[in-house]
Amino acid sequence: MADTSRSADVPKISPHPSQPTSSPTEYPRALGAVRLSHLTEVTTSPGRQRTAIQLCTEQMGFTLIAEATDLGVSARRMSPFERPSLSSWLRRPDEYDAIVWAHVDRAVRSVAHMSELTEWGQRRAKTLIFGMPGEHQPLVVTPQADGDAIRRCMNLAYAAEQEARAISARLTGAHEVLRATGRYGGGLVPFGYRKAPHPSGVGWCLTPDPETIAIVRAIVDDVHSGLSLVAIAHKLEAADIPVPRDRHARLQGRPMGGRRHGRDFERFRWTAGSLSKILRTPALMGHRVHRGQTVRDAAGSPVPIGPPLLTEEEFQALQDILNTRSKGAHPKRRETALLIGVAHCTGCSGRMYFASRNAYAYGDHACRASARGTTCPAPAAIRAGWLDDYTVDRYHEAFATEGEVTREQLLRDGVHVTVTKGRSGGGPARLAGPDTSRLTFTVVGSLPDQLQP
Repeated sequence: MADTSRSADVPKISPHPSQPTSSPTEYPRALGAVRLSHLTEVTTSPGRQRTAIQLCTEQMGFTLIAEATDLGVSARRMSPFERPSLSSWLRRPDEYDAIVWAHVDRAVRSVAHMSELTEWGQRRAKTLIFGMPGEHQPLVVTPQADGDAIRRCMNLAYAAEQEARAISARLTGAHEVLRATGRYGGGLVPFGYRKAPHPSGVGWCLTPDPETIAIVRAIVDDVHSGLSLVAIAHKLEAADIPVPRDRHARLQGRPMGGRRHGRDFERFRWTAGSLSKILRTPALMGHRVHRGQTVRDAAGSPVPIGPPLLTEEEFQALQDILNTRSKGAHPKRRETALLIGVAHCTGCSGRMYFASRNAYAYGDHACRASARGTTCPAPAAIRAGWLDDYTVDRYHEAFATEGEVTREQLLRDGVHVTVTKGRSGGGPARLAGPDTSRLTFTVVGSLPDQLQP
């Protein structure tokens, strides 16, 4: 929801990609690249891609040494430089001479991504090879490729991009029909449910899942007992219960975890945010949900997608508790907090974020390790106005400037502010202003190694 023992969403060191499949020879080395957006039990696409890649390498006189495999990865949403397996190979270009795909759309579905890929190939002196079904020879883009080859790549990438958009439009229309009829259209199943045949005999619907409905009930009971969502998340982690996304992946025969915000994770962690999504969704009442809202029929009634896990009364009682916890006199938020990416907690080196305080007219900058599912050994917090003023004053001194200071300026000039956890207790001294001995103001380049972002 990022990041010590069993730390939440801790970036993992990706395992070394596939080892060479043949011994080095005098022939140029080729890396095969296999990608598939949606992996199912019956798909044969990876095998067909491997056959096409092998044919291309033999036609070109290359030796296939290894394979970068990215299954369940969308080319429309993720560039080659963001995919878990392929990206690690792209960072080590000295280990091969060419990359081979079964077809252009296995590599990219975007003109921008194709441009990025061909520029990388020219800079790194790597050949890009794309299989061309129905043609005798693959499309080859050497580092010295002329304009015609590049233009052909761009035209094919454009066609793949348009095809992806058309598919998306068709799926959107199909899902609208499914939503209207209460049928399950695929994707992540709401926590507490599992897929089942639709009573009409056509398609699928949802039914309570015996394994996870008990977990949902336990979570709801914990909320009613007064436990915070952070405490409940820690309980679920201690019980080693996978988050919905990981459970769905495991049921599909895929590994848990994945890529998020440019980093790889072995598994995802329970957080207050992930729990809130489960507890706030009308799917708990068996409603069909689209973009967080109940789908209604022409008469205004909720479209059912399965038996309810909670009655409407139970669901509303749950929402009342969650709403009560979130209410209070909140200070007006800025459109963009001044110190996001600038202020960091000394205890865990993580970013600090603005947090409003119930019944107070001011907020704090606080360590948010718990929201990321981790535990900070010394979480820091400080009144937001104090830290803002401290940072701006020090910036004016360091850069000999006056006037308004923006977040963009602070980030551009490498400003890094750290906050150490203060002592417990209150008193007049604590209300007079910030304890500046807890604060450090540095510019990136002069930071100690442990505080380098």
